[in-house]
Amino acid sequence: MPRIHLNLSAFYFFYFAYLGAFAPFFALYLTAVGMSAVEIGALMALPQLTRILAPHLWGWLADHSGRRMHIVRVSGALGTVVFMGVFAGESFALLCTVLFAMTFFWSAALPLVEATTLAHLGDETARYGRIRVWGSVGFIAAVVAVGYLLDATSPRAVLWVIATLMACMLLLSCVVAEAPAMPHPSDDLPVWDIVRKPEVIAIVLASALMAAAHGPYYTFYTIHLVDHGYSKSQAGWLWAMGVICEIGIFVWMSRLYRAFALRQILIASTLLAALRFAVIGWGAQSMVLLLAAQTLHAASFGAFHAAAIGVVHKLFRGRHQARGQAIYGSLAYGLGGTIGGLASGYAWSGLGAGLTFTLAAVCALLAAGALWRGLRTV
Repeated sequence: MPRIHLNLSAFYFFYFAYLGAFAPFFALYLTAVGMSAVEIGALMALPQLTRILAPHLWGWLADHSGRRMHIVRVSGALGTVVFMGVFAGESFALLCTVLFAMTFFWSAALPLVEATTLAHLGDETARYGRIRVWGSVGFIAAVVAVGYLLDATSPRAVLWVIATLMACMLLLSCVVAEAPAMPHPSDDLPVWDIVRKPEVIAIVLASALMAAAHGPYYTFYTIHLVDHGYSKSQAGWLWAMGVICEIGIFVWMSRLYRAFALRQILIASTLLAALRFAVIGWGAQSMVLLLAAQTLHAASFGAFHAAAIGVVHKLFRGRHQARGQAIYGSLAYGLGGTIGGLASGYAWSGLGAGLTFTLAAVCALLAAGALWRGLRTV
């Protein structure tokens, strides 16, 4: 594997290890310091909220400066410093301010690294999965290790884990080389002319609905398991189970690309996601059903994400790559994830786990409808 691919793989490892510590376990820390379900939903939605607007700034700067990784380094350093504020207190206002600022700065990382990765790959986008798979490995390492750590210590330990992983991300960003954008006939088009295409609207809408569908999962899944009597280490292994299956999809993604159209992969993924969330909501008393549901993470996140990134790469070319990834990330995962996170807090408090995950399944079905009607050419 070329050195640049190794460096990118290492960055993905630590970036998703950070997510593997934050997404499943930070909510447990918030519960331990006395936050309500609505407050937890609001705080856990902040990373998605900042992705609505911040990536546009980072994408615009990257496209105009041509220095994507430099922006990742500077913004990542600021985000890491800001996160240290979590050690200063436990009030909702303080945590809200710190998380908002931290995620504002770190929101530059993923879309710009995605654009850098695809630029280095050129026409060999089918190899994306073999680089991105190391992010899944990092996520598994984090959810398993942190689960055992929190069984043995207090929930506050997750703060130190997150801070350490951020520092590792920052160091890795310093060794990823820049990749110049290749000229493309669409370079002279305003980027918003591309955004208005029916195919772009369809993939963004479907991805936003899928991000909203995952809101209850990323915010309350660990709490859901603990409420049903599972230990934190068991919760970590269930998270890991999903990502292990995701790894299989990334490894086999090039074969899926050859066997099926991107549209087919996306629609199948949304339908399987709907089944998954319904099972999680109503079958948590059975470890067998939970394990079966976690295997479907390969579809609801792995296959969907890889295929969606492939569609965005086809639609935004040349100098629009970085901004295209930023627009996609902000409108799809930023807006959709924010709505999903905030709504899940209110739904969890008012409707309970079963109906909350049922609403997630409905969002996935709506995503399937958007793809069926609007995504015709990929």
